[in-house]
Amino acid sequence: MEHFYWFALKSVPQVGNVTFRRLLEQFGTPARALDASAEELARVKGVSVAAAAAIGNHDYRPAAERECELLMRSGARVVTLLDADYPRSLLEIPDPPPYLYVKGSLTGLEPAVAVVGSRRASSYGLLATRRLAGDLASHGITVVSGMARGVDTAAHRGALSGGGRSVGVLGCGVDVVYPPENHELFAAMEEKGGLVSEFPLGTLPLAENFPRRNRIISGICRGVLVVEAAERSGSLITAQYALDQGREVFAIPGNITCSSSRGTNRLIKQGAKLVETVEDILEELPQRGENRTSQAVVPAFELTHQEAAIYTILAAAPHHIDDIIVKSALTVGDVSAILLRLELKGAVQQLPGKLFALA
Repeated sequence: MEHFYWFALKSVPQVGNVTFRRLLEQFGTPARALDASAEELARVKGVSVAAAAAIGNHDYRPAAERECELLMRSGARVVTLLDADYPRSLLEIPDPPPYLYVKGSLTGLEPAVAVVGSRRASSYGLLATRRLAGDLASHGITVVSGMARGVDTAAHRGALSGGGRSVGVLGCGVDVVYPPENHELFAAMEEKGGLVSEFPLGTLPLAENFPRRNRIISGICRGVLVVEAAERSGSLITAQYALDQGREVFAIPGNITCSSSRGTNRLIKQGAKLVETVEDILEELPQRGENRTSQAVVPAFELTHQEAAIYTILAAAPHHIDDIIVKSALTVGDVSAILLRLELKGAVQQLPGKLFALA
């Protein structure tokens, strides 16, 4: 199956997201990384002797075959970081997942704003969430949240009722409906947006999954709006991820007598933008069609001679991979590997039909 070796490499205990990405940069495909010698693996930055040995000795076939079988039965699909519809903003975070399990569609995800908050939200918090999520959707903004009870559910419903798109990032497998009362919402999200998870199929909604899930919520968005959050809240973890990732952080002020407002009010004290209307969010976002990644790409890259040659070819116009091979006078393997490295750096993006363009 197409993703067998992706599952295989990820199943190696010593291979985390950062190591997986470095192996891809070096070898081009997971299959080549798995076939590499211990000496070749040891030359990859961050790959220890123990990790190289684990890759060479690990019996990955049972786990990879099982995941392939589950994927075929689930109705989900896998989007790898080499695919055109992988959220490009995720490549900016330190440890992007090598692949995502998806139900629905990620096409047209940008621009996106996350709306997060308490599972036990007040009536005020739920009303504000539905209104702002609907307003964001009506302005063409994809509303992202975590599909939990309370604010998350209100955000998704508000976006869909506003005629827009919404994406749910799960702390379980995309084939697990949680919370169970959101079964109809899951179906609506699959039809009018998307459900996303980095966790393997069948993964249960364990408590330790949700903080990790939160970095994906902020990572695929340009900003995070916190509606209600107590002082020790998962929503504040998402806000911290957003700050670390260079995203905007917004907060709705709350009742000073309610514990569920202490986290959001503290965010505002610390510099989060106070939000009363959707315009407070829109004015902080790049203009439609403006790509934040592309603004930072050109001056930030250190390119090898061959990478610079291909980058120059694409600077003129998008090119099919066959044209790039002809113009660069490089081999098919070299061009594929260089394009992969440029994609991972955020310099180049793959378009449908094996076309490549500057990001």
